Amino acid sequence: MSFGKMRTPVQILSTETVKDSEGFSSQRDIVLAEVWAYHEARHGSELWANRAAFSEATDLFRLRAIPGVELSTALFLRCTGVRYDITSVEDVKGRGMYVEILAKKVISSNG
Repeated sequence: MSFGKMRTPVQILSTETVKDSEGFSSQRDIVLAEVWAYHEARHGSELWANRAAFSEATDLFRLRAIPGVELSTALFLRCTGVRYDITSVEDVKGRGMYVEILAKKVISSNG
């Protein structure tokens, strides 16, 4: 992996519940980090064929590990205005330098 392939800006998000003055709660996104990542959409390669049996992921993201930010499936990604649920997080080659994230595109019901 090289810096030249990491051309896609990605935001790592968490959500929190906020109550307004009238007691109604709503969800709010908090940006934990903004990073550059390698983004690959699902296609018919052999690697994606192997992943298809185990995952419902639609996209792959590779990025440098972020000190102080623990990536997990409880977080979300935003890339080019599209929200993604993280389905798995893996340390590439166990070195702590790069992280591979498989994510599922969130399609909103209101359009």
